[in-house]
Amino acid sequence: MGINENVAKPLDRLAGLLAADMDAVNALIRTRMESRHAPRIPEVTAHLIEAGGKRVRPLLTIAAARLLGYEGTHHQLLAATVEFIHTATLLHDDVVDESRQRRGRPTANLLWDNKSSVLVGDYLFARSFQLMTETGSMRVMEILASASATIAEGEVLQLTAAQDLATTEDIYLQVVRGKTAALFSAATEVGGVIAGGDAAQVRAFFDYGDALGIAFQIVDDILDYSGTTETIGKNTGDDFRERKLTLPVIKALAAADQAERAFWQRTIEKGDQRDGDLDEALAILARHNAIDAARADALDWAGRAKSALSALPQGEIRVLLSDLADFVVARVA
Repeated sequence: MGINENVAKPLDRLAGLLAADMDAVNALIRTRMESRHAPRIPEVTAHLIEAGGKRVRPLLTIAAARLLGYEGTHHQLLAATVEFIHTATLLHDDVVDESRQRRGRPTANLLWDNKSSVLVGDYLFARSFQLMTETGSMRVMEILASASATIAEGEVLQLTAAQDLATTEDIYLQVVRGKTAALFSAATEVGGVIAGGDAAQVRAFFDYGDALGIAFQIVDDILDYSGTTETIGKNTGDDFRERKLTLPVIKALAAADQAERAFWQRTIEKGDQRDGDLDEALAILARHNAIDAARADALDWAGRAKSALSALPQGEIRVLLSDLADFVVARVA
């Protein structure tokens, strides 16, 4: 399920169109991740930030501001803020999940240790709040502070919901809105706010980011069962091994017979996993067309993201944001 080149181009074109802004954002990131007293901070941060990520979230902030004609520089501060928040959550997530690979490279907690990952993540959160205050916008600070709290809340909810077979699609959506969509929607919303957008435009940016983030996470969950290690940048089947009850499994559970339910109880709820269990999980998902059903949901959320853009000014950036929604689901479309 590789990315179709014609669909992948919108992200590259958006990055090219906003290259000057993103160069400034990257310079800010490099400067603000420095520490005079703790050299491990830039070491750990650079390992993740410079690992080849597409900078999707900061790009969304820059794009939102530029779409409304913003000519200042505060959107660059906010884009760097969003990237720091994102990087901090990744550092923490890899410790919680005991992950060993991220973006095709060993995780920071594996190369250094859990303490370093957690503390550097804390440092980046602190840096992000320093950056956002420099805009002088209380509304921007409210949005990003609220998103940070929502992200943490979503991660805690996942701790209990992920291994509970009673978890519904509504609860799953609540987790996804916390752990992923909250930062997507905040990234686009603050871009609209700093550019002076009206209430309808700011709401449209929020709705776009929210739907895009949900589609993004559903695709990630699908690929954990149907992608390759090279495609997804982590080990295939990690969610299963980490006993995460993601959308494909929730859908399979809804149609499970007694034997299948017993399988999920043993492997997900109790954590008793044996050789061949991942293959059995894949067979059950295929039996109930769970991957296809989750794929349909991802495509629906991508469609909602595109629809939200109708309230925003027309132009090349809006077209590319619409195409970006297609890009997010291209790996499973």
